[in-house]
Order: sequence, then structure tokens, then C-alpha cells
Amino acid sequence: MSNVILKEAFEVESKHGAFYTGGNVQWSKDGQHIFCQKNGVVSIVSVNKGIVLYYLGERNDVEEEDTINTFTSSDNNLNIITHHKSGLFKLWNWKDNKLIKLWKSIHKGPVACIAHLSEKNLIASGGSDGAVRLWDLEHYACIHNLRGVQGVVSVLIFHPNTEKDLIFAAGDDAKIHGWNIKSGIEKITLSGHFSKVTSLSFLKDEDYLVSSGRDKVLILWDISSGSSIRILPVYEEIEDTFIIPKNAQSAVLCDKDENGVYVAGAGEKGIVKIWEMRSGKEVYTQKNSIVSAAKEEGNFAIIHLLYNESSNSFAVITVDHNIIIHSFETFEHVKQLIGYSDEILDIVYFGNNGSHIAVATNSCDIKLYNISTMDCELLCGHTDIVLSLAVTSANVNLLISSAKDNSIRVWCMDKETTKVSCVASSVRHTAPIGSVAISQTSSKFFASVSQDSCLKLWNLSENTEHKDTYILNVVHTALAHEKDINCVTISPNDKLIATGSQDKTAKLWSADNLQLLGVFRGHKRGVWCVRFSPIDQVLLTTSADCTVKLWSLTELHCLKTLEGHESSVLKAEFLSRGMQLITASGDGLLKLWNIKTSECICTLEQHESRVWALAVTKDEKHVISGGSDSLLVIWKDVTDERRMKKAMEIEQLALEEQKLANLLKASKLTSALNLALKLDRPFKVLKIVENILKQDASQLEQTIRELKPIYKEELLKCAVTWNANSKNCQIAQVVINTLIMEMEHLEFKTKLSSTLESVIPYTERHYVRMTKLLQNLHLITYILNRMKPHIASIEMK
Repeated sequence: MSNVILKEAFEVESKHGAFYTGGNVQWSKDGQHIFCQKNGVVSIVSVNKGIVLYYLGERNDVEEEDTINTFTSSDNNLNIITHHKSGLFKLWNWKDNKLIKLWKSIHKGPVACIAHLSEKNLIASGGSDGAVRLWDLEHYACIHNLRGVQGVVSVLIFHPNTEKDLIFAAGDDAKIHGWNIKSGIEKITLSGHFSKVTSLSFLKDEDYLVSSGRDKVLILWDISSGSSIRILPVYEEIEDTFIIPKNAQSAVLCDKDENGVYVAGAGEKGIVKIWEMRSGKEVYTQKNSIVSAAKEEGNFAIIHLLYNESSNSFAVITVDHNIIIHSFETFEHVKQLIGYSDEILDIVYFGNNGSHIAVATNSCDIKLYNISTMDCELLCGHTDIVLSLAVTSANVNLLISSAKDNSIRVWCMDKETTKVSCVASSVRHTAPIGSVAISQTSSKFFASVSQDSCLKLWNLSENTEHKDTYILNVVHTALAHEKDINCVTISPNDKLIATGSQDKTAKLWSADNLQLLGVFRGHKRGVWCVRFSPIDQVLLTTSADCTVKLWSLTELHCLKTLEGHESSVLKAEFLSRGMQLITASGDGLLKLWNIKTSECICTLEQHESRVWALAVTKDEKHVISGGSDSLLVIWKDVTDERRMKKAMEIEQLALEEQKLANLLKASKLTSALNLALKLDRPFKVLKIVENILKQDASQLEQTIRELKPIYKEELLKCAVTWNANSKNCQIAQVVINTLIMEMEHLEFKTKLSSTLESVIPYTERHYVRMTKLLQNLHLITYILNRMKPHIASIEMK
């Protein structure tokens, strides 16, 4: 135990928050970036790296954020135009993160959509007032106000053939309106939908338009005649579509008709389908979708479907802010980006050497991140919010999850491909399952607790790889607590199980048959977390009463209470072989504790709200935390780094001290003065100045003149310190006087003038004392001079 190195500090290694909070999403023309709307900024996301490069329009001040209503990217891959809550349009060069121009919109209300035509230097804006306005970007002036749409303009797009000079829009009236952009006259009105139009897609260089609507139909239009060619029922509400280019290669369209009009669409059911619009035939239905279908009619699983011609891929944007990129050629998903995780409820390290982290959020999907790249994979299977995750050191490729759907699922990672699949599941609880824990020495069993107040013990097959999904079996069930059970844990030797509940108690159970062994009473509010010490017979509990308690497993009494949090302590983990604790609370703070001294070593501040999740790597070099602020923060242990830095500083200081001694011995007073000021040694500086004055008083002025401004400031501080002592006031006054002569350095002049105020009182006191001393000297001289004649006459007698 004495050889255990205690942690001293953690610092943030990386922080992952939301880069997409709903609204518009667009793909850059080169296919390398995705632009995502996030409150008052646009996130520039690298597709290859899967990270946010920077935020367009990010503010560093504390003023109220100017929320973005909508934005669009230009087809020249240079500009982004945003519209804000303040009513301003802003034109950006997104590659340089530079604001080019801003101007006031004249819409009555927010702008709902924007379209850009770089070839003619125009943008169009569709507002909630039903107006479509054309803007000349050369003069930033409105050149046309296009009327005809009723309600909010929801779709706005220029015809891809610029020679046609057409722009199309749709609103709440289920009609599609087309205007000539030169004259501003409405040329086309397409009526056929009976509900809101959700998307418009053009076939390049031809007069075909495909529209989708919430009336569950797709319509193929001939723009030249203004008539519909085909009305295709699709039996689901389609939110977005794109017409597949003629030259697009895809294995799913091997029998492609060169004259056909192929459209891909998605919406309510969470899958991408392809139709040939001339014949009205459905030619492909996605089989490998990882997007769950909408639970209620009228809701959407997929809200955007973006095709990128340069990379021949498409992106699916889900309603819960996930971005899934697929290869159009194979329809396999190649990358998943998680835009917004809402509340993070649980985190565990997963895979060989903790290569992945599994995250449970306010979603029915588990988010599996690769630590090295932060690429994400969604594990689908639960039908309601996932509440808890559990792993075991006995099998690092095994993961168990529990959810609000009353179910438990067992997942296994393939060692070679790192692909994760569900190998077992079961529903035995009658209420949401709040916590699960797996045996530690072997993965033979696990325990679960639920809001139904029951503790269940389950058998688990150790050989879970390469198996079909099987049903889990419950071995024992116990009515464990009087209220909801918040947590469960299994001891390192797999002999004991502990539970914590809202009934303010923790309980100890036998892992063999769930026999009750003891009850821990003492908390004043519900118990949120229980943990066994890795080496001692000690149980840790955390509670909503803001305390952490350590209990003896043999005596069943409280050994120690740690106080310091000002909010509910939600999570805790042992560190340093049970010598330390790290805790997380409802006020967003993490605290590191020394158990022996009951002291808080450090407090970590990065979260803004409750920290629900906490996980520690096996080597304890990293800690990861997550909470209701949607932040995933990875903390790095910097104890060794700080100790090494401190040791190097001590070593460097010893070398500098030796160098100073050598300089003094060699009488190199100027160099010694610089070094003494650098080391902040006021007494050494005083002795050096005294020696300089003894050798040559004029040399002091030259020496001070050669000092760097920072050392002149240090010398001034030293002189102020000396001036407080009457023994050294003479030298201090000489130095201060010399420094006043150096006021040509403006920066130093400011420092000097601000410091002189503290010098004046002591200087006045020295002046008064010296004046009195001089007066006394004159008085003695006068007395002696008056006494000389009398002394002489006495001597003559």
C-alpha cells in the first residue's frame, strides 16, 4: 500500500459536445465537409476525420447569441449565407472563417429557407410571411418580391439549368410555384399534392421535376407543360428526396434504364427507397438501415437526405441528430457522426485495451465511439431510452445494456472486425431497468435492478461469440427495496452484490442465492451509487444528501463520511488501489479524494450541469465523464507530468543558484544582477547593488540601463521592498532615482508610475528622519563651536 502513487491532478484532454442541434444540414460540393446548424453558429465538420474543424460565427463574448434561423452553402464551394434571429443576412467565406457582408432582411418574421445561384450572383429567401425575395449580391439589394405562396415557405430551389431563369418554392398551400427570376412573374403553378410539399428535385438538363409531400405520394412533373406525368403512392410520408444522376454508379441499380428517372427518398420509416418514376416501380429498398422507424404517424425518422456527386455517396440525417454517410455504390454505411447526444446517462470502456467507449444517451440506440478517431457506430435494438451499461474485465468484448423498455441486451464485439452484434436479450422486469452489473472474475452471471423494486440474478453464457441471439434466463429474483432501486454492483471476487435505492438504504446480498446479508442505514436521502473497494472489505455509497460514505462489510457500520459536494453525489469510482475516490455530482463538479485523510485533493470543472456518467480506464490514466449538458469530457492524469516538471524546475533552480554563486565569486556583478533578478532573490540583488556602488557608483547607472524592461520592473519591486527598511533606504533611493531616469520605455513608465505611490509614504518618513538627524548634527556642531573658546581659556589657565 505504501508504494501506491496517489493521483494529484487531472486536466481536460478532449471535450466532445454537440455540433448539430437540428435545423439545416448541407454538404460541400467537394464532398469533404458537412455544414451543420448549431444555435448561433454553423459547424464545419470534416467528413474524413469526423470532427468539427471550427464554428462559423463563433462568439467569445458573453452577449446573447444571435440564433441562426437557416443557412445555405453556395454551389461554388466558397460561401455560406446565414439568416439570424436579429433579422440579418450574413455572407461568409467559410474556408477562411471570415464575415464578408451583413445586411438587413425585410421579411416580416424569420426566413425559413435560402437558395443561392452563384452563376448569376443571386440569392433567394423564403420567409414565414409567404414572400420569396430575390437579392442581388453585388449591391445586396432586393430586386424582386415574389408572391403566390401561402403560409411559411418550406422549400426553395433554383432550376439547375440557369438558362431557364426559374426559381421554385412551396409553402403550406400544397402548391408548387415557379417564377422567372428576371421579370419576377409567376410562370408555373403545379397543383397535385394534397398536403405540405417537403422536397423538390430536378433532373439536370431535362424538364423533369420530382416532388414529395406528406400526402404519401411522389409526383413526376413535366415543367415545360406544367403537368404531372406520374403520381406514385409510396405509403409513407417522405421528408427528402434526390434524383439520381444518369452517371451515378450503384450495384443496386444494375438493370438501370438509361431513359428512366430514378429517385431516392426517405422519411417516416427510416429506410431509403429508390423508385423509377416513369414506370412507378419501386426498384430498391434499403436492407441495412440502422435508423429506427418513427414511433407515431406524422413523425419522421429521417429529416434530410443529401447526395454528393463528387464522392458518389449520400448522407442520412436522422431526427435525433445523427448523420450516417453511405456509399451510393454499395449502400453500405461508411461513417456515422453524432451531432447531439442530449443527456449522457452512462459510459463504459469497451473492447481490447479500452479501444471504444459505449455511451447511453436519451436515445434507444447505444453510441459506440472509437477512442482513437471518435468515429461512431449506432447499436440498435432497444425500443426505448437506454439507461445503463455494464462491462467486465473477464471479457472485454462483452457489453450488457438495459433500457426503459424493460429489456436487457447482451452485445459482443468481434475481435477481428470490431463489429458489435446483439447475442442475447430478454424481458423479465415489469418496469424500466435502471442498472446492471456483470461478474468480474468470470462472465458467468450478471445482476439487474429496476423501478419494480426487484433485484434479479441472470445466467450468462461465457462463450457468446458467433452465436445466434438467445433468450437470457433469470436464476433468482428478490424484492430488494421499498422504492426504486438506482444502482447495483458486484464485488471483485463475485461473492457479494450491493444495491442502492431511493428508500435511503444500501443492501448487501449473497451472489449465490440473493440472500440478504446486511442493510446500510445512515443516508438522509436516496442512494445513487454503490461500489466495492478493489482491495478492502469496504463498500462505497453516494447519496442525494451530498455525502459519500464508506462502510465496513464485516461490521456493517459507517467507517467514514466525506463531505464537500453541495449537490447530490451521483457517481463515484475507486482509484489508486482503493486509496482514492473520484466523485461526480449534480452541480457539474468532479472531485478527487484522499480516503486516508478525507481531504478533497482537487476539483474538476468543465460540466455545466448534472454528471450522470463516470468511467475510468484500466491503467487509470484517463477518466471520462458525461452528463445532462451533452458534453463528453475525457480527463488525463497529469500527476507524473507535474511531478517531472517540478523536479526539472528544482534541478534547473539548483543550476541557476550555482551559476549565481560562480558569478559573484568571479565579480561579474552585471551578469549576477540579471540572474538574481531572474531568480527573484531580493537579498542577493541588494548585496550585488551594494558591491557595484562600492566599486564604482557610476557603474550602477550603466548596469541598470542595460537591463531588460522585465528585469527593471523586478529591480523596482526589490527597491520598494528595501525602502521599507531604514537600513537599506539609501540604496533603495539610489536605485529608484536611476530607474526614474529610464522612463523612456513607455511600458516600464506605466509600471513605474503605478508603483511609486507605494514608495512615497516610506520616502517621506525617511526624509523626515534624515532632516531631524541633520538638524541634530548642526545643533551639535553649533554647541561644539560655542564651547571651543571656553575650553581654550580653561586649558591656558
